[in-house]
Amino acid sequence: MVAHGQARPTLRDVADRAGVSVSTASLVFSGKGPVATATAERVRAAADDLGFTGPNPLASSLRQGRAGAVGVLVEGRLQAAFRDPFAVAVLDGLAEELERVPTGMLLLAQPSDDVDAVVPQLAGLALDAVVFSLCGPGDHPAVDHLAARGIPMFSTGVPADRRVTQVRIDERAAFAEVSRHVRSLGHRRVASVAMPLGPMGEPGPIREERVREADVQIPSIGRTLGFRDVFGPDAPVVQTGDGSSVEGGIAMGRALLDVPAAERPTAVVAQSDVIAAGVIVAAEELGLQVPTDVSVTGFDGVDLPWLPHRITTMDQQGRARGRLIGTLVRRRLDGTRPRSTTSAVTLREGTTTAPPRDGA
Repeated sequence: MVAHGQARPTLRDVADRAGVSVSTASLVFSGKGPVATATAERVRAAADDLGFTGPNPLASSLRQGRAGAVGVLVEGRLQAAFRDPFAVAVLDGLAEELERVPTGMLLLAQPSDDVDAVVPQLAGLALDAVVFSLCGPGDHPAVDHLAARGIPMFSTGVPADRRVTQVRIDERAAFAEVSRHVRSLGHRRVASVAMPLGPMGEPGPIREERVREADVQIPSIGRTLGFRDVFGPDAPVVQTGDGSSVEGGIAMGRALLDVPAAERPTAVVAQSDVIAAGVIVAAEELGLQVPTDVSVTGFDGVDLPWLPHRITTMDQQGRARGRLIGTLVRRRLDGTRPRSTTSAVTLREGTTTAPPRDGA
């Protein structure tokens, strides 16, 4: 064992003690090459004698020109991200691919109300790449900082910058498709519950100036435009105040549905499955039946085992999308320059939609 004050034993020390070359000792610790069992055992015994716990990861990363970590920016508090099953699915798929590099994944919370706050955090970190996971505004201050450092960037659609490799969906077209499904059932009095259209979004009806064609890649804006492509520019849209959450869906569901029957929408098109679940909870608390009294759709395609309904939704295949981002990161770390791509979405009919009662 190494006594206090002695220099840390090196791989060369282990190789000399075992009577093998440094390259052979390295293969034993990396597990990446054929080494005779007896030789490997001799190397490990020498390491135990010297108190050698493995190659220095910092030295290894310097030799490889890598930091050994990929930063992942998540909008809002991490607690909120881990409550969103779609965000978790994307992170799970991403982690699955990064394990094959192998590299670590460092999660960083991006404050929704202060997008500049993350830049000082990034400045102090050595990173091989950064992934904006369902994160931030169309213009992000971290992009210039990371580009100046030569750090590759990847995202799920935003920031909408040419220097960021994207794995996006056509937000507007996808939400228009699920909206057309609702219209095809005969619904005409329809409202939508959106995720906040900006970092300072207040719950309730959206301000029209927030819905700009130029920001179509921001999910909440692209989906709002898709909804109004189908139901018209005056179709009511309200936004939650806390992102994609069941609580936000409940609050906005009550606001839309706790009104006289003649004013009540016969269908609510929500911008996420967890928001849709909240709308369903609100409807049932008000004594309404889903889908008999009100149809509800979501967006994402996540499983909600606690909800006694299978939501009609647009399935984004979150885990597969995360794996695709991870694949692009791996290719970039291997020296290629992957291009942005579009991932698939599929309309999945569930038990929460039906024609309106009495053709209303």
